[in-house]
Amino acid sequence: MKHEIVRLRHATRRRRLTVRTVSLVTPGMVRVVLEGPELEGFASAGFDDHVKLFLPGEAEPLRRDYTPRRHDAEAGTLALDFAIHEAGPATRWAMEAKLGDGLEIGGPRGSVVVSDSFDWWLMIGDETALPAIGRRVEEAAPGARLLTLVAVTGPEEEQRFDTAGDHRAHWVHRPEERAADPEPLLDALAKLDWPEGEGFVWIAAEAGVTKALRAHVLDIRGHPKQWLRASGYWLAEVADAHVRTEV
Repeated sequence: MKHEIVRLRHATRRRRLTVRTVSLVTPGMVRVVLEGPELEGFASAGFDDHVKLFLPGEAEPLRRDYTPRRHDAEAGTLALDFAIHEAGPATRWAMEAKLGDGLEIGGPRGSVVVSDSFDWWLMIGDETALPAIGRRVEEAAPGARLLTLVAVTGPEEEQRFDTAGDHRAHWVHRPEERAADPEPLLDALAKLDWPEGEGFVWIAAEAGVTKALRAHVLDIRGHPKQWLRASGYWLAEVADAHVRTEV
């Protein structure tokens, strides 16, 4: 089937891992690399998969979803990136993490694998989407055409990705207090030259922003619905919202 999109299910288990390194990707993004023998058999086939982190809570563990930024089976490591603009329990844990600290994770429960047959990809999002966007760009096949449109607080938050693909990055700078305002990304998307051929569009941001961007892609650009995937990664005015929802 042309442009096949496959959903995979994985056998899930909890894994107790330890911190190997902690580093800043940008001033607003911290990367924690985990390791441990329980990482054996870990599978993540989709660039926007998510694992569940189990963090200490008052009565029971708190659960938060994060993208596996980079899994190196040979080295036995798993990298997770944390946007640190808003300090919820997962962000606080990452900012305070040190060598040897433990973290329990579960999943991914499944993966969505998109065919490499598309002529181009367009990926749109905010800081929370950068782990998935960065992974997809870095894993691109040689010559694959990828466009990214990402809103961040300033040039210091722009990231660079090593890729064999043909990647064109577009950045939107807006203050953190406008992260739930769709206009900055909508304005940039309206000015973006739409590539020729058949493409796949992926969107992830605050839920309201994602809905507005999705509507533009479908209603204004006339993009086929089956070649679009849009998710709300967080929800404005809901403290530490962590459940990703399809929009």
